[in-house]
Amino acid sequence: MEENKFSTGKVSVVTPVYNGESHLAGMLDSVLAQTYPDIEMILVDDGSSDGTLQVAEGYREKFTARGYAYRIVAAEHRNASAAVNAGLPYVTGEYLIWPDSDDILKPESVEKRVTFLRTHPEYNCVRSLSWYFNAETGEERGEADEQQGDLDRKELFWDILESRTFVCCGCYMLKSEAFFDIYPGRRIPEYGVGQNFQMLLPFMYRHKCPTIPEKLYGVSVRVGSHSRTALTQEQEEKKYGDYERLVDEIAEICHIEDKASIDRITCWKARRRYRISLKYGRKKEARAAVRQLRRCGGFSAGEMMKELIWAYCVNGWVKEKIYPLYRKIFVGKN
Repeated sequence: MEENKFSTGKVSVVTPVYNGESHLAGMLDSVLAQTYPDIEMILVDDGSSDGTLQVAEGYREKFTARGYAYRIVAAEHRNASAAVNAGLPYVTGEYLIWPDSDDILKPESVEKRVTFLRTHPEYNCVRSLSWYFNAETGEERGEADEQQGDLDRKELFWDILESRTFVCCGCYMLKSEAFFDIYPGRRIPEYGVGQNFQMLLPFMYRHKCPTIPEKLYGVSVRVGSHSRTALTQEQEEKKYGDYERLVDEIAEICHIEDKASIDRITCWKARRRYRISLKYGRKKEARAAVRQLRRCGGFSAGEMMKELIWAYCVNGWVKEKIYPLYRKIFVGKN
C-alpha cells in the first residue's frame, strides 16, 4: 500500500489488550455484531501472561466468516501507547477507531459514525456518547467518570486537556489520512499514561469534532482494570510527571508557541501539581503551585488566598476526611 493511501470506506479497529482473557470476548463479539460491512480488526497483545492470545486466536474463523479482516499482533509488554504503535503500521482503513479491550460497541456504532462523516465531508472526525456498565452484571450505571461538557462545541483541544469533556477512546472516529498527516511515522508518543491524549489532542488542535448525541459505546466498569487500580503515592506522582512531559511533547507536535496558550498549559500543570501536593500533604509544593497559578492567571487574588490558607492548614485528618469532598466541589473529579 502506498504511504497514506487508504481503502475507501474501510474502518480500522486498533485495540491493545493486556491479560484480557476474561473480558476480550465481549469486545470482539461487539465488533462482529456491527452492521457496517467493511472492518479490519487489529488486535495488539501487549505481552499478556494469561490466555489472551488463545482467546484471540479462537476468533479467526468468526472474523473470516463475517467477512472482516483480522490481525493479531504480538508485542512485548510495555504499555498501551506502545501497543497502539505496534498496530498503527497495519492500518489500511479510511477511518480509525481504537476501543479498549474490555468495552463494547453498539451494533450500529461504526455505521452511524461513518455515515455522519460521509454526509459531512467538512469534518475529519466525529464522536458519540457512551454509557457505563457493570462488567459483572451488565447493568448500566448512571454516573459517568467524565464530564460530557458542551456537546455543541467542536473545538475540543482545551476542553479535553482541561477535563471539561470526555476522552473516552471508543467514542471517537478519525479519518486515517488526517491522523497520519500528524504522525507520518505511524508512531504516537509512548508514555505509561495511556494513549488517548496522544491520539486526540494533536488531532483536535487541527480539526473540529462534532458529537452524535447517542450512546454508541459502552465502558466497562471492572474491578482491577488498569484505570481503576489504586496507585501508591510514588506511582501517582510519577503518573503526574509523565502527563506533564507528554503534554509538553504534544505542544511541540502542535507547534504551540503563542504566550496565551503556553500560559494556559503552564496553568494546567500548576493546577495538577497543586492537587497532588495537597493530597499528600506537601505544603511547600502546594504553595509553590498556587504562586505559579497566580503568575499564569489561573487564580485571582481571592482564590489564591483561600488556597494558600488551605495548603497551610492541611493535615492528615483534613486530607482523609475533608479533602475528597473539597476536591469534588472546588477542584473537579479529574
